[in-house]
Amino acid sequence: MTHCIDGEWFVGTGSLRQSSGPWQSRTLWEGREPDAELIAMAMRSARSAQQEWAALEREARIEVLRSFARVLERESEAMSQCISEETGKPLWESRTEVSAAIAKIDISIQAEQERCRQFSEGNLGLTHRPHGTMVVLGPYNFPLHLPNGHIVPALLAGNAVVFKPSEKTPATAHLTMQLWLQAGLPKGVLNLIQGGRETAQCLLDASPDGVLFTGSSLAGKAIHRHFAGRPECVLALEMGGNNALIVGSEFEPEVQLWHIIRSAFISAGQRCTCARRLIVVDTPEARALIARLLETVPKLSVGHWQQQPQPFMGPLIDQAAAQTVLTQQQKLHALGATMLTPCRVSSENAALLSPGIVDITSLSGEFDEEVFGPLLQLQWVPNIEEAVARANASDFGLAAGLLSDKESEQRYFSQHIRAGVIAINAATAGASSRLPFGGIGASGNHRPSAYYAADYSAWPQARSQGPLSSEQQPIIPEGVKV
Repeated sequence: MTHCIDGEWFVGTGSLRQSSGPWQSRTLWEGREPDAELIAMAMRSARSAQQEWAALEREARIEVLRSFARVLERESEAMSQCISEETGKPLWESRTEVSAAIAKIDISIQAEQERCRQFSEGNLGLTHRPHGTMVVLGPYNFPLHLPNGHIVPALLAGNAVVFKPSEKTPATAHLTMQLWLQAGLPKGVLNLIQGGRETAQCLLDASPDGVLFTGSSLAGKAIHRHFAGRPECVLALEMGGNNALIVGSEFEPEVQLWHIIRSAFISAGQRCTCARRLIVVDTPEARALIARLLETVPKLSVGHWQQQPQPFMGPLIDQAAAQTVLTQQQKLHALGATMLTPCRVSSENAALLSPGIVDITSLSGEFDEEVFGPLLQLQWVPNIEEAVARANASDFGLAAGLLSDKESEQRYFSQHIRAGVIAINAATAGASSRLPFGGIGASGNHRPSAYYAADYSAWPQARSQGPLSSEQQPIIPEGVKV
C-alpha cells in the first residue's frame, strides 16, 4: 500500500515508482502515483479531522506527540537502518538523525509555549489559532527529521497535515507514518501522499491553508510564484545555500582542519548548511593548513552504510545527483578553476563520489550555484574585509562560518555577514533545534523553522473585552455628536 488517508492505506492508479536506495541492493518500497481524487480525498480527510483535533486541550495533543517520541525511540534502530539503506548515509549518521527527531518533540513544545504565549489580563488577552490544513513537502537528505520539523509544530498548534515526502525517500516516510498511527494520532490528522512533482503540484492546487517546504531554491521559488496574490496561504520556504566558510589570519590548525572537513563533506555534502566555498585569508599559516587539507581529504573513508569500521560519508542519493555535481565541477573547470583534488566516481557505485576541492581564485566568470555534494571551492583573499565581501557576493544567504581566534575578525564577521545561520570556530553543517533556522535572499522567505516553527504554525488573535455592566459604558468626549 502506498498512501495513507484517514488512517487507511490506499494503492494509487498512476505510474509505478520504486525505491531501492543508492546501493540498489533490493526494493525498499514500491507504489503508484495518486490520481486527483485520491489527493482530494486526503485533503478532505485532513479538513474534516482538523477541527476536532484543534478542539482538544493542548495537553492532549502534547500527549500524542510524546507518544510518537516513545514509539520512535522504541523503533529507533529500525528507523535508522531504513534511513541508511534508502539514503546511503552511514549508520552512525542516521542514528543521530533519529535522535534529533525524538528530541524535537520536547523542544517544539517548549518553543510553542514561549513563542505563542497566551494570556488574559484585565480586559486584554492573547491566544493563537491554527491555520487549518497544511501541506508539508519534505526533502530527501533528512527524510525523517526535516519533515517532522514542520509536522510536529503544525500538529501541536492544532493543524492537520497532508505530507508529501521526497519521491527519493518514500520508504522512510512510509515507516514514519506507521509510527504516527501506532502513537495514537487520530485518523485524518496526518495523511501521507507519495509521489513526484505532479503530485506536489496537485496538492498546491488544492488550496491548502499553508505550505511548509524544505528543498531547493528553484522549487521554493516556484511555490512562491504559485501563491502570488494569495496571502491567505501561509508559506514557510526553507531553501538551499551557496555557503561560505572563511579562514581568518589566526587559528588553531588541527582543530580548524576538521571543522573544514565536517563543514564541506559530512553527509556527502548533502546538507543545506554544508560549506560550498572556502574563502581563505592568504597567510603562510593558511597555506600550510590548505596543504594539510589536500593531504587529508583523499584519505577520508567513503563507502557502504554497513561497512565496518563505519565510513565518514556514503554516496549521494542517486546517480543523477552525482552526475549533477560532476557537471557543475566541469562548469567550474571551464570557467578557469584549478582542479586540486577533483570529485571522482567510484567504480563501486556511480552515486559514490570522492570528496573534491577546486581553486576558484582565478575564475573568469560568475558561479553562484548550490553544489549539493562533496565539492569545495577554494578562494584566496588578502584580508577579512575582502573575505566577507566575497562571502556576501551571492544571491543565497543561508549559512556562513568563520575560523579565526582573532577577536577583531570575529567582530567584523558577525557585524557584516549576511546569513541566517552563522558559526564561529565551529562547523557550518550543524544547527541547533533550540535556535531559529532559515536564511535570507534565495535561501528563504523570512519564516525560519526549528525553534521559530511555532511562528508559522499558528496565527495570533488579540482580544479586548468591554465592561460587563451596562452602567459602565465608554465615556464619549463632551461635544461629540452621537
